[in-house]
Amino acid sequence: MHSNFKSGTALLLALGLTAGATAPIVMIAPAFAQATFPDVSSDYWAAQFIQELASRNIIEGFPDGSFRPNEAVTRAQFAAMIRKAFPNAQDVRTPINFVDVPSNYWGYQAIQDAYTSGFLAGYPGGTFRPNENIPRAQVLVSLASGLNYTTTGSADALLQAYSDANNIPGYARNSIAAATERRIVVNYPDVRSLTPNQTATRADVAAFIYQALVSTGTVAAIQSPYIVGQVVAPQTLTIPSGTSIPLRYDRADKVLLAKNEPNPTPITLTVAQNVVTSDGTVLIPSGSQVAGQLVVSQGAAQFVASELVLANGQRLPIAATSDAITQTESIRRGANTGTILKDAALGSAAAAGISAVTGDRNIKAGEVLIGTGVGALAGLIFGGDRIDLISIRPNSDLNLRLTTDLQIPRQ
Repeated sequence: MHSNFKSGTALLLALGLTAGATAPIVMIAPAFAQATFPDVSSDYWAAQFIQELASRNIIEGFPDGSFRPNEAVTRAQFAAMIRKAFPNAQDVRTPINFVDVPSNYWGYQAIQDAYTSGFLAGYPGGTFRPNENIPRAQVLVSLASGLNYTTTGSADALLQAYSDANNIPGYARNSIAAATERRIVVNYPDVRSLTPNQTATRADVAAFIYQALVSTGTVAAIQSPYIVGQVVAPQTLTIPSGTSIPLRYDRADKVLLAKNEPNPTPITLTVAQNVVTSDGTVLIPSGSQVAGQLVVSQGAAQFVASELVLANGQRLPIAATSDAITQTESIRRGANTGTILKDAALGSAAAAGISAVTGDRNIKAGEVLIGTGVGALAGLIFGGDRIDLISIRPNSDLNLRLTTDLQIPRQ
């Protein structure tokens, strides 16, 4: 930008000016530091950029508390913002005295600093034009120049991001390409429309400066659909179908079900281990709960999950099943119910069958899984001497496998 600013009439024409043109004088008002402004609503496109910079006293409001996001920015005002945003910028050239910036001008030192650090330069004839409104292209060129950014690839290829790339002045193309590569450019309302020769607003400049600070690692990146080239982090993470989820059951070591439990048996299991991505990101933390039902069909039991309750309490629908369990355990007449029921949970029909075979009418309700009916026991009790029950070891038999992809909100 610096040498191009000295290219005379060609540059003036590129900026839409004539040699004798003058801009209206725009005086900067005394500013008041604050984080929010009544004329910048929370859903305003540049609200986050403005709030973050205001909280750092890089940009400020006006005495009436407003920010005036759509107001034009002059070259002197921009220099003042640059001075605050990059206070440790190193000098790359010696200062000069601009003929239109007297030493008592309010922005004199900011202009000197912006010039010596390479962010801004003057025009032919030793002028700076401090009160001239600054176009968007100049702001981007200034940031790329001051930060010494150049492209690592083809400038023309990078500028294909813009539907109006043909409107970019020749002097600005390489610098704007570099700014694009560094994700400094923010275009509202159309991310593909650069409008390079349009006067930069206070909101525009806030967005550009913030992104420049992001590029230097000074501040954290924020998400905005108007940042050119931004890689937007997905709002959800996908766990693909077929993924296994290890479970445990804390209430019992085994579950006994009749082979014709008439109704599904509700049960809630606990995720036994963190489910993680290949890079270690935790998708489902250990201790999360999986609610579902034990379903018996054709003599086999299977856990069918319906809801995942994450460790933070968030509830998500889940489609997953365990393998079918066909292992059985025979309960015979005269068996000791205390031994049978130790560390076991029972389906209601299984409980009734055990009671019928053993003659023990005192099986406690606490040992019976809630939600099933006794059902028909005919055919299950063999000669009145024994009953065969499906025996499930939940800590080893009930590992889940997703039957559809599971979307997990990014934490």
